Amino acid sequence: MLTTRFCETFGVQHPIVQGGMQWVGRAELVSAVANAGALGFLTALTQPTPEALAGEIARCREMTDKPFGVNLTILPSINPPPYDEYRHAIIESGVKVVETAGFNPEEHLPEFRAHGVRVLHKCTSVRHAVKAEEIGVDGVSIDGFECAGHPGEDDIPGLVLVPATTQRLSIPVIASGGFTDGRGLVAALALGADGINMGTRFLCTAEAPVHRRVKEQIVAHSELDTELIFRPLRNTARVASNAVSRKVVDVLHDGGAFPDVRDLVAGARGRRVFEDGDLDAGIWSAGLAQGLINDVPTVRDLVGRIVAEADELITGRLAAVRRTSAIRAD
Repeated sequence: MLTTRFCETFGVQHPIVQGGMQWVGRAELVSAVANAGALGFLTALTQPTPEALAGEIARCREMTDKPFGVNLTILPSINPPPYDEYRHAIIESGVKVVETAGFNPEEHLPEFRAHGVRVLHKCTSVRHAVKAEEIGVDGVSIDGFECAGHPGEDDIPGLVLVPATTQRLSIPVIASGGFTDGRGLVAALALGADGINMGTRFLCTAEAPVHRRVKEQIVAHSELDTELIFRPLRNTARVASNAVSRKVVDVLHDGGAFPDVRDLVAGARGRRVFEDGDLDAGIWSAGLAQGLINDVPTVRDLVGRIVAEADELITGRLAAVRRTSAIRAD
C-alpha cells in the first residue's frame, strides 16, 4: 500500500484527492471517495446557505464513517457569500479537513486551527504556494496548466510546476492537473509530490451526480477538446469545448468585454449541463485529462486500480528498469 506524508497528515488511506467541484461535490460522490480510502471534498458554495451545507455534511456522514472534507472557495464579488457563516458551519459540523481556494485564506486560519481543522490550500504558482506555507496551511495542492477550472496566468505545466514547488516547500504537496491513473500517481511522486488531485476523472465516475451525457462526452473527448476562456481578461479558465465556450473565446478575442459574455457563462447555465445533460446549455469545467479517460467506473474501482497500477509500476516495471541498468553497468 502506498502511504505518504499526505496520508499521515490528513488521515486517509490513499494519496488521492477529489477536490471541490461546483455543482458536483455532493454527498453521493464524496462519500464514495471516502469509502474508497481517498479524500473527497464537499463543495461549500454548491449549497445555497450555510445551513444547507450543514445538512449536506450530515447527509454525507450517513453514507460514510471515513474522513472527508469541505472545499471553501473564496472569490471576489460585489455581494460575497457569507464566508464566515460557511466556516462556522464546517467547524460546528465537526469536519476536520478543509480545502481552500481562490483568495488568500489567512483570515480563516486562526479559527480552523483553534478547532483542529487541517487546511489544504489550492495554488497555481510557486510564489502562492510559498506564501500559503508561510501563513500556516497544512498542505498545498498545486494546479498545473493542464487542470480544469482556473490554472492561473503563468501557463506552467505540472512537469515543471510540481518539482519547482516541492523543492521550495516542507509541507505536503498534492499535484493537480492531468492525473487519471497509476502512471500519473507514480509520476507525481517522482516529481516530489505526496499525492494527486483529480477533478475531471472523478467527474466521470458512476457516483458523480451529473447527467450521463456529460460522462459520455468526457469519454468521447480527447485532450484537444477544451477551451481557455477569459484569457484577455487575465482570468483564464479551462472548460470543455462546446458551442458556448467557443463563442466566449471568439467574442473576447474580437475585443469584447465581460458584459458581452456574462449571460453565456452564467453559473445557472452550467448547472443545467450537469443536471439536464444539455451539453451546449452553458460552460462546464474539464481538463486535458479527458484524453486519458476511457470509461465510467465506480469510485471504488477507480481508486483501487490507480493504487494497484502505481504499486505494480514501482515494484515491477521501474524495478526491472533498475535491475536492467545494474546488469548493463556490470
